[in-house]
Amino acid sequence: MAENKTLPRHVAVVMDGNGRWAKSRGLPRLEGHRRGAAKARQIVEWAADCGVRQISLFAFSTENWSRPKIEVRGLMSMLATLLPREIPAMQEKGVRVRALGDITALPGKAQKAIDKACTETADNTRIDLVLCLNYGGQQEVLAGAKRMCNWAAEQQDTAAALDSIDVAKFRNFLWCDELYPVDLLIRTGGEHRISNFFLWDISYCELYFSHRYWPDFEQDDFEAALADYAGRERRFGKISEQLNAANDGEAA
Repeated sequence: MAENKTLPRHVAVVMDGNGRWAKSRGLPRLEGHRRGAAKARQIVEWAADCGVRQISLFAFSTENWSRPKIEVRGLMSMLATLLPREIPAMQEKGVRVRALGDITALPGKAQKAIDKACTETADNTRIDLVLCLNYGGQQEVLAGAKRMCNWAAEQQDTAAALDSIDVAKFRNFLWCDELYPVDLLIRTGGEHRISNFFLWDISYCELYFSHRYWPDFEQDDFEAALADYAGRERRFGKISEQLNAANDGEAA
């Protein structure tokens, strides 16, 4: 089957606005996060139905530790209790769970829940759900640089090993090395920031910002983001004429 070039293989989502959604309704912030978790379940289904291969959700950043302790504890508790409950549904729908970030820093119960979900869904092939937890883009690049230096130090000629590294090879040292590059990044909540998410992979991805708070983000909004992506010309530094010539060559 030919690849659908108007459909992103990998969609990354900054699920912003849970707290503001709750505040606007006079509800506790954690209630906003509960509603956000339910929306996360839905967007995985929408993405799978559309044919997206991977969807990464920015669930907890390295900077989120600075939030009020009661909110952080509540988020970790939700992760530990809600994720295992979703495993049967994910098995049924062919969802494979993967984790990105420094999971070792999370509380033990949360780590066990993640490990359980990843292990029990490992053979599913319909769509990858990548949970970005204790994740930061700068931290990923720094960790990759350290891995590269350690690798080079083990080679017979360290200087030659470092000289051999290009952009493609360096990505092999990053946490995201087994994922498709991000094609489309969606951020909800009305903010127009990247917030330290997938800094390496978003160099040529398409950005889509929605004014809706995450709990209010609906299937129509997701499909509008996909339609917007399909209407863009991804040139990767080239000009339109070059892309058209390459497409004509493929058609021939």
